[in-house]
Amino acid sequence: MRASIVAPAPRSEAAAQKDQSKRTAEGHPVHSLRTLLLDLGTLAKNVIRLKGTETEFCQLTEPTDLQREVFQRLGLRP
Repeated sequence: MRASIVAPAPRSEAAAQKDQSKRTAEGHPVHSLRTLLLDLGTLAKNVIRLKGTETEFCQLTEPTDLQREVFQRLGLRP
């Protein structure tokens, strides 16, 4: 059986620019899926209980610009 040779697909100018600068057009760092998930995972939900009471509430940490953009593009609200 002969191995077939596949020519690499041509890269767009935008893809080449991203690869060279390691930044997106918006200025965000280029992520792999793994590093993007790690970055998104820094958003936290804290449960706060007022001392001496049964009153508690949840508060999210403030998302970064990148986290906001990713959640917006996915149609999700953190």
